[in-house]
Amino acid sequence: MPEEEKTKLRFEIGHVLFIDIVGYSKLLINEQTEQIQKLKQIVRGTEQFRLAEAEGKLLRLPTGDGGALVFRNSPEAPVLCALEVSKELKKHPELHVRMGIHSGPVNEVSDLNEQVNIAGAGINIAQRLMDCGDAGHILLSKHVAEDLAEFEEWRPLLHELGACEVKHGAEVFIVNLYGNDAGNPEVPIAFQLMKQRRARHRSVAIAAALIAVGAIIAGAMWFWRARTTAPAPSAIPEKSIAVLPFENLSEEKGTAYFAEGIKDEILTKLATVRDLKVISRTSTAKYQSKPDNLKTVAQELGVSTILEGAVQKAGDKVRVNVQLIDARADTHLWAKSYDRDFKDVLGVENEVSQEIAEALQANLSPSESHALASTRIHDAEAYDFFLRGEYEFHQADSSGAAEAFDRADAFYRQALARDPNFAEAAAELARSRLYRHWEISPLTATQLEEIKSIIDQALTLAPNLPQAHLALGLFFYWGHRQYEAALAEFSRTLELQPNNALARLYRASVYRRRGEWERSLADFQRAEELDPRDAWNPTAIGQTYQAFRQWKDAERAELRALAIDPHHAPAALELLIARFNETGDVGSARRALDGFPEATKGIRTTGATGIGDVRAIIGTMVYLDVMERRFTDAFQALEKEVGNNDLGHLRQLAGRAALSVLAGEPEAAKSAGEEALPLLEARLRERPDDTFAMAELSWVYLALGRDADALRLSRQAADSISVEKDAVSGPGFQSGLAQIDARAGAPEEAVKRLRRLLSIPAGVVASIALLKIDPVWDPIRNRPDFQQLLSGPEQIGPNK
Repeated sequence: MPEEEKTKLRFEIGHVLFIDIVGYSKLLINEQTEQIQKLKQIVRGTEQFRLAEAEGKLLRLPTGDGGALVFRNSPEAPVLCALEVSKELKKHPELHVRMGIHSGPVNEVSDLNEQVNIAGAGINIAQRLMDCGDAGHILLSKHVAEDLAEFEEWRPLLHELGACEVKHGAEVFIVNLYGNDAGNPEVPIAFQLMKQRRARHRSVAIAAALIAVGAIIAGAMWFWRARTTAPAPSAIPEKSIAVLPFENLSEEKGTAYFAEGIKDEILTKLATVRDLKVISRTSTAKYQSKPDNLKTVAQELGVSTILEGAVQKAGDKVRVNVQLIDARADTHLWAKSYDRDFKDVLGVENEVSQEIAEALQANLSPSESHALASTRIHDAEAYDFFLRGEYEFHQADSSGAAEAFDRADAFYRQALARDPNFAEAAAELARSRLYRHWEISPLTATQLEEIKSIIDQALTLAPNLPQAHLALGLFFYWGHRQYEAALAEFSRTLELQPNNALARLYRASVYRRRGEWERSLADFQRAEELDPRDAWNPTAIGQTYQAFRQWKDAERAELRALAIDPHHAPAALELLIARFNETGDVGSARRALDGFPEATKGIRTTGATGIGDVRAIIGTMVYLDVMERRFTDAFQALEKEVGNNDLGHLRQLAGRAALSVLAGEPEAAKSAGEEALPLLEARLRERPDDTFAMAELSWVYLALGRDADALRLSRQAADSISVEKDAVSGPGFQSGLAQIDARAGAPEEAVKRLRRLLSIPAGVVASIALLKIDPVWDPIRNRPDFQQLLSGPEQIGPNK
């Protein structure tokens, strides 16, 4: 290239699009090659790429996991190219791509091999912008955004995020570009973590001020209570709302479902508005229709406004009264009554949600305006069946009773029999069936395929129905552990319904199983903001900290869950596990539950964790006696846990066999194993992918002296759910295999597996304190390599 041409390029302004594949380094080499080739095809296929290349106005800088494109024709070119790429990526959910855009100085330079390269502030800043984002984000510099904002058509797509700290402590002001099925509307993880750090810094400053004025104890207690029960008033968004249960004024018996259904439909509509913070029904359902302490309720829920209502149904006539209240000032913002025929009640839900959005001055996108205004026409009787089904499903979700799920399913099916085009009923029927599959009893492959066809039907009828995408996400997650596909569906649900706390919770759970720990925590915390009175959210946060071996953080989260619901047995169980995994002190673990209801302590835990180690097989509460080597007490406790169905009885038999092995009672182990063997083998023939049954049968084989079969089947279970496939359940099956290794003649393998478990986030099943006291390791306890583990390190926190 002539020297004078280089000089001309040296100070040129380039419009830079920087692209990379998120998680590229974690891919296998062949996967890296496939994904980078696919990304190249997508980028080169865009109209903007082809135009700029034809005009000679495009420079390219390849990197290992993506690259930079420098457009020299128009500031809009990289933005239009990014939108094209983003839309095309919707067809390739396996590709996780982020993009950064900046206009700034670029110049061509020669590298050590005398090859022409591109450098300059334009490149550097575009890359730093991109680095602040997650998969799907298109992040713009303030300069680019201001240029675009001059044109009306760009303004709806520009969403300010603020300043983000980048390399060397510098800050860049970032604008998120999304809309029209392109981009990622979620706040990037980097901003969420930065917000949390700043909140912690503010907390330290406040604590210091309290100390300075001498109110150390009282101030600290007040401050902790404020932080654990409700957000500070200044942190509560102006545009935030909780829809409290509607009062049922109907004289007809059995119509509570109708008032609840009307309220839930309004809440579902409002949840589509990104500019609002809308609290989940799980939290609002814990309050009365018209509480006296409205300001306190609003503070506990973290909102500025409350919607109260009442519903009266008489024959085919319906009256709905609603009032929107500014809870801070206890003043009415708006109130209205609606008298309708039953068949027209859906119109009321639309009108109410639209008027609330207007009263709160919510900025609505065209799609959100359409969602609030649109009404799907249903047969009146079918709609009534649907509302009854929703009511029963919520009851089932609270109680876990199979009978309540049966009632819900029956109502959904009646709704579909009356109106086969009722997409919402199809989606909710699928979700109810999947809950039963995950929480109560696994479905067969044929039954799961039936659920898939129901979801496909719902999506054919309503492609943008959030409930249908949520159900499809659960199908992939709970039905087949297909986490990539599940993530795509939960993310799509959140695009359509940003305030869907359940989608946020499930996406966090999937991120956690994929080992994406920081993303998981951020989503769990956002779910807790939208659903602050649901004990499952802090329970899940505590489980995550327990995996990190951050025991105190785990305990605080579980105690927060139990403060919300003292009967929430999963939180009590996790609190107990965190305590004895940290300390190895069973007495301390038992005392952690002092003061909580006896029903909470008596939770049936056998198999509840879905983790394939002996503690899960016998049951955590029974295993406390095992830890103290009180085997007689353990047998008595196990016998009290009477299985209430065939599966429960089978698990009790497997637990008895495993407990007999640990107690050193070979005759009892053989007797229990012989009783359990034909039942478990039949179970596996019926459900060959039941990994927990594999783990149980491994211990039965051990009880019968069939060590080779025990090793074979335990390895099969561990391979089916490896740590790489599932960062939550995988460690449990590795622990289970190590336990079989230790007792079936493979001690070196046992120690090797334990060493790995101590080096990853696996605190739920492996800690040094636990290894020191657990009798399951007695056969290898005196080996030097095992003793080295007890004095060695264990990882604290997520993977480094």
